[in-house]
Amino acid sequence: MFIYGFLSTLLFSILLPVYYIVRVFNGKFLYGWREKLGFFRHPHLGKKVIMYHGVSVGEIIALENLIKKTKETFPDYKIVVTTGTKTGQETAKKKFSDIADYITYFPFDIPSCVERFLRKLKPSVVLIAETEIWPNFAEECNKKNIPLYTINGRMSDGTYKLYRLFKGFFKHVLANYTEVLTQSNEDKEKLISIGAPVERTHVMKNLKFDVKKSNETIPIDKRDKRIIIAGSTHKGEDKIIIDAFLKLRKEFPDIKLLIAPRHLQRVPQIKELLKKTQLPFGTRSNNDHFTEKEIIILDTIGELSKMYSICDFAFIGGSFNKTGGHNPLEAVVYSKPAITGPSIHNFRDIYWILSRTKAGKVVKNPHELEEYMRILLSDKEFYEQACKDCEQVFKDQQGALNVVIDRLKRIL
Repeated sequence: MFIYGFLSTLLFSILLPVYYIVRVFNGKFLYGWREKLGFFRHPHLGKKVIMYHGVSVGEIIALENLIKKTKETFPDYKIVVTTGTKTGQETAKKKFSDIADYITYFPFDIPSCVERFLRKLKPSVVLIAETEIWPNFAEECNKKNIPLYTINGRMSDGTYKLYRLFKGFFKHVLANYTEVLTQSNEDKEKLISIGAPVERTHVMKNLKFDVKKSNETIPIDKRDKRIIIAGSTHKGEDKIIIDAFLKLRKEFPDIKLLIAPRHLQRVPQIKELLKKTQLPFGTRSNNDHFTEKEIIILDTIGELSKMYSICDFAFIGGSFNKTGGHNPLEAVVYSKPAITGPSIHNFRDIYWILSRTKAGKVVKNPHELEEYMRILLSDKEFYEQACKDCEQVFKDQQGALNVVIDRLKRIL
């Protein structure tokens, strides 16, 4: 590890100035670079500190319920949340500004940066979401007797092939971990094969599946109609779903559509699109019902997750652009199948699980979206199995949050 630490410091010292200059000339900047170097104000958090790390948006979303539960369970401890990306940092501040005691960037994996970081924060335990393996950070945690966990661990096939080439090195690194907790048996076996200690590597399932249903009654009269929800749509996606709906309603006159834009400032644009259809449409804020309207716009804040309870299936937006998708589990938790476009990098692991069954479907283009919606509407047996698969997936995956809380109770 001494050689690795020396070489990583040398390479870092050479490349950082070059990288910084290139970014500036490209009109971009190194967000959080001071914090990543370990040069941030001393937060003086005390001796009881729980640190969570999620590199970007997807990992921070996965940690949301766990961090809230941690705060409830260990009120005497300070919570630190770190990220590796600017978007991850923005998401963390949005979600945890009232929960976390300190939010900052994870340090560069250089001995001096890591040492400064840990000396200032003095975490009692560190939990890193998914599988980010930082050799110098792990070594320094071991030296300082800081328990270090991988939680919600997973490993893609591509990463696994690369890591296997250096399994001798990773065996030494992973020996520094208190425990490695994975999403599946497959992930567990992959990590063990690259050197994770067998006796300290266990399956915890997936944190993202700790989603709760709302018991609230939704006052939108649907009678004998089938409801399609287009949730968290972005610019361009409203037209895609409206066009598909117009074609499908000719075959299935009992269907209705609820459009929930991700950003409410786009409601006027959606209204303009709907006027061209000449179909009666309304809004949630106006208390409109499906007995009178063909399409309703959800133009209120904070109601989408519970609205999924009334749908028959859902299209999840942010997936026909570069957004990276939104959480399909808000629909699947109600045993409602979810469909998404191809841009799903924020929830790739979730869709990998869902799409192995009929609970979720990733389509490549608007034509495939329409065709899959047609299958759900026309094939009763297929649709019923999809709903059953949603329920089974949740049964198979839930419980991860309590596994982590149990580990914290053992050591704190």
